[in-house]
Amino acid sequence: MNFSEFNLTRQYLNALDDLGFTEATKIQEEAIPRLIAGIDLIGVAQTGTGKTAAYLLPLFKKINYAQGDKCRALILVPTKELALQVEEMALALAKYTDIRILALYGGIGWKSQAEKIEKGIDIIISTPGRFLELYNKEVLYTRLIKTLVLDEADRMLDMGFISQLRAILDLIPTKRQNILFSATFGERVEKLTHEFLEFPEKIEVENVSITPEKVEQVVYEIPNQRTKIEFLKELLSDEEEYKRVLVFVRRKEDVENIAKYISRKSNEEVKTIHSNKGQNSRINAMNSFKEGSLRVLIATDVASRGIDVSGVSHVINFDVPRNYEDYIHRIGRTGRAKMSGKAISFMNKAEKYHIKKIEQLIGQKVILKPLPDFIEVFATNPLERKDIEMEIDVQKRREDPNFKGAFHKRKGQLKNEVKKARPNKNRK
Repeated sequence: MNFSEFNLTRQYLNALDDLGFTEATKIQEEAIPRLIAGIDLIGVAQTGTGKTAAYLLPLFKKINYAQGDKCRALILVPTKELALQVEEMALALAKYTDIRILALYGGIGWKSQAEKIEKGIDIIISTPGRFLELYNKEVLYTRLIKTLVLDEADRMLDMGFISQLRAILDLIPTKRQNILFSATFGERVEKLTHEFLEFPEKIEVENVSITPEKVEQVVYEIPNQRTKIEFLKELLSDEEEYKRVLVFVRRKEDVENIAKYISRKSNEEVKTIHSNKGQNSRINAMNSFKEGSLRVLIATDVASRGIDVSGVSHVINFDVPRNYEDYIHRIGRTGRAKMSGKAISFMNKAEKYHIKKIEQLIGQKVILKPLPDFIEVFATNPLERKDIEMEIDVQKRREDPNFKGAFHKRKGQLKNEVKKARPNKNRK
C-alpha cells in the first residue's frame, strides 16, 4: 500500500517523502487503519519492520496540532537509546506540523527536561523511571493523556519495569486508547495486556529475512576510537573500491570531528548529517550524496531509515548501534535494487556484546575479519577504557541480575590513570 491510501494529510506525506518512505510495510498496513479508528491494539512484529511509524502516524493524526500546554499522549520505551530514536523519528515525521514532542530519560539532570515540559508539550516519549521521577516532582500533569503506547513491551518486562508500568497506569486516565508493540508475545506480555487493554485486536507479522541478501556483512575488532579513525581513513583512501560510502556514528558530537579529520587527511569534501544540522544543510548533503558529487557521507541514525540512495557501495558502522533495529536500517542503505553491497562494522570490547545480539536478531553470523597488519593499533586512552569497562559491567548485570560488578575492584587504579590523562590546569 502507498501511504496516501491511509488518508494522511499532506504534511505527513511530505515528511514521508523526505524520509524516502514510499510503500507501507506489512505491520503498517495492518496497524495504521485500526489505530486511526481508535481501536486498542497489540502488535507483534520483529525489530526492523517499521512499527515505530505504524503507531506514530495515527497518533499524529489524532493529536492533529499543538494545543494547550499539557501532554496528551505518552509513549513508554525501555531505554534512553530507544527514547532518543523514537523522538528523532517522531520529529522527522511531524516536522511540517507544530506538534511538540519531547523525550525523557535518565542519565542527565531532570531540571532541563522540566523546563521544556513547562513550555508546553503534546507527546512525551519516556523511560518509566524518569516519567515517575518527574511526576513525583509535580512536573507532569497526566489527566489529559488520551493515548498510551508501550513500545518493546517484552524488553520492558525483561528489564524489570512491571511495577513502574503499573504505577504509571494508575496515574493516567482509564479512558484512553492503548497500544502495545512487542517483538515476542510470551506469557508475561499476554498477562500485561490483560491488565490494561480492553478488547484489543491483535496483529502479528511473521518473521522474515530482515537483512538484504546481497549485502556482505563483516566486523573488525578495534580497541579504541583513535584506531578506528585511522582504519576508516585507510579504507576510504581506496576510491575505486569505496565508490559511495555511508559512515554511521552513534554520537552526533563525534560526527563532525571524524568528518573534519578524514577531510583534512584526504583533501576531499566530507559532509555530515545529524540532529544538530539545519534542515537545508541535511537536504543539501543528501542531495549531493544521491547525485554522486559527494563520495563520503557521515551521519547518525537520522539517515539510516528509509533513505533510498542507489549505488551505495559500502555502509561502515564506525560504532555498533545499541538499538539493534538501527543495524538493520543502516546496512539496508546498501545492496538496494538487487545490487550487491558491503556492510563493515568496527567493534571494541564492549561492542562485542551488541554484535552477538545483532546476530541473534538477524539469524546469521557477521564475519569476523582480522585487522590488517599495516594498521597501527594505538593505546586506549584511560578515559575511554573506563567507559568501555563500565559498559561491560552494565552488560553483565543485564544478563545476570546477581552479578556484583567487576569494575569497582579497579576503580581506584582507573581513577589515578584518568587523573594523569587529564591536563593539569596549574601546569605551565
